[in-house]
Amino acid sequence: MKIFVTGVAGQLGHDVMNELALRGHEGVGSDIAPCYSGIADESYAATAPYVSLDITDDDAVARTLQAIRPDAVIHCAAWTAVDLAEDEDKQAKVRAINAGGTESIARACKLLGCKMMYISTDYVFNGQGEEPWQPDCKEYAPLSVYGQTKLEGELAVSSMLEKYFIVRIAWVFGLNGKNFVKTMLGLSQRFDTLRVVNDQIGTPTYTLDLARLLVDMIETDRYGYYHATNEGGYISWYDFACEIFRQAGVEMNVIPVTTAEYGVSKAARPFNSRLDKSKLTENDFKPLPSWQDALKRYLKEINQ
Repeated sequence: MKIFVTGVAGQLGHDVMNELALRGHEGVGSDIAPCYSGIADESYAATAPYVSLDITDDDAVARTLQAIRPDAVIHCAAWTAVDLAEDEDKQAKVRAINAGGTESIARACKLLGCKMMYISTDYVFNGQGEEPWQPDCKEYAPLSVYGQTKLEGELAVSSMLEKYFIVRIAWVFGLNGKNFVKTMLGLSQRFDTLRVVNDQIGTPTYTLDLARLLVDMIETDRYGYYHATNEGGYISWYDFACEIFRQAGVEMNVIPVTTAEYGVSKAARPFNSRLDKSKLTENDFKPLPSWQDALKRYLKEINQ
């Protein structure tokens, strides 16, 4: 298969490109930079065919996909700076990327008749309660500009296409970019005590594991909405931080605090990021390994 991947300078797009190469697929990467700007490794992601593309330019999206004529598109590109998205001077740009850009890609996929996979988020829900969110739940109530624009992207894909996957993920960490694990390890070099919230609950997601699942999915026609995180149970950010330091062998005093006590974020964060993943096994997709195992492998990958 020839698969066009957006957002290859990010954590997930990078790993998706590498997984495509391992499977013998032809991956074509894209991002907004003139040339590949992700991690400077020797992976397929860094050396594969690359196209500079501004997904907010509808004509450019149409021309690019018509020229490449992929069998499928895996759309990883997004505005993910959740707090910055709340700034009034940023909101139009956030919407242009997350909603408008996704709509442009969906339109191009429709003209080509190819599959599309859209990577979304639990932020499309209101983040309340304790029950895991079901993938086919339509009780949308995003709390932030980021969540609202990602929802608009979902609706563009689902209303325009029949051959689509919408995969919601949460708490992502990977090699290529910033993430919670790197942040915690970085802060441990400057402080001996950290305050971490313990009332936001979810499950971490290792992009290396997620990329394998996404390629498993794009090779099929089992379309629809899915949720995907690592296994291993639901935890708080505090629990995750404690396990990061334990596995990394770092002495750190971690103090659990509520979101209100932490009090920094501009954007409202979901308290309940629990995602029900049972639809994966119902459709014969292999669940991801436990997040504890994923963290162990990731720390080894970044030489921690």
